[in-house]
Amino acid sequence: MQQAKAIKASRRKTHWKHTWKLAVQNRALYLMILPAFLYIAIFHYWPMYGVQIAFRNFNFADGITGSPWVGLKWFRYFFKSNNFKNVVGNTLILNFYNLLAGFPVPIILALVMNSIPGKRFKRVAQTITYLPHFISVVVLVGLMSCMFSVNSGWVNTIVKAFGGTPAYVMGEAKYFRHVYVWSGVWQEMGWNSIIYLAALTSIDSGLHEAAMIDGAGKLRRIWHIDIPGILPTIAILLIMRFGQMMSLGFDKAYIMQNSLNYSVSEVLSTYIYKQGIKSTKYSYSAAISLFNNLINLIMLVTVNRISDKLSGNSLF
Repeated sequence: MQQAKAIKASRRKTHWKHTWKLAVQNRALYLMILPAFLYIAIFHYWPMYGVQIAFRNFNFADGITGSPWVGLKWFRYFFKSNNFKNVVGNTLILNFYNLLAGFPVPIILALVMNSIPGKRFKRVAQTITYLPHFISVVVLVGLMSCMFSVNSGWVNTIVKAFGGTPAYVMGEAKYFRHVYVWSGVWQEMGWNSIIYLAALTSIDSGLHEAAMIDGAGKLRRIWHIDIPGILPTIAILLIMRFGQMMSLGFDKAYIMQNSLNYSVSEVLSTYIYKQGIKSTKYSYSAAISLFNNLINLIMLVTVNRISDKLSGNSLF
């Protein structure tokens, strides 16, 4: 037994020596990743120390560790609150709507761009579709407010010209989700298609040549060569998208929110902001945020496992 332990310890020592030798030989590479490592450690892992305020009745006078421990009080308070169903429901509905509407569009756009024969036209088209990504959310919402204005917006002007009734698109609750999702699709479809275009370039051109010799048309080649070729990329991005299912961008939802569409526009991110910053309920907002991240983690692991079993593609 002692001899076996000695052999194991010797192998471990040899392994660490070999690892250290490799690290010294590749020290330039380790120095390159050092800033990224420090950034993640300082701004992502160190702040996790403060997560414990979700289980305390936090106040500045006593500090984090000095504040009284209350366990799951704030979680129960959130689950029993009148806002729980509305806020969580709005977040899930918007995310699923965004997923169904926005996830396929960049894939289709990438397939179309990849099939365009003219390089010059393709570059111009790609640039035009990329540009909306760089528009500020504030500017985007301002543009939509002008475009859908009841009195001077060109959309309602056209509606009135054809004898229709102008609609308060940016104010009425029934329009909020559609405007939120489709404006996001328009803004991000070009940018999100970049990774699919990169995946398409890695597909062997010999497959297309062989398919053309066999008489396969463009649509058949897309269906049998391009889509299977980028399927691993689609699976990975879909898994990552499900890992953010309970997280919704705060800025756009908050800017578009008003008293008329509040019933459908109040999502977890805006609710956490109002409770934590405006109402100074730090422990309560921390508990909601922790619940949000926990659900995201569960969904990420679940979808990753399903994808691994069905297609063999997974993150881990």
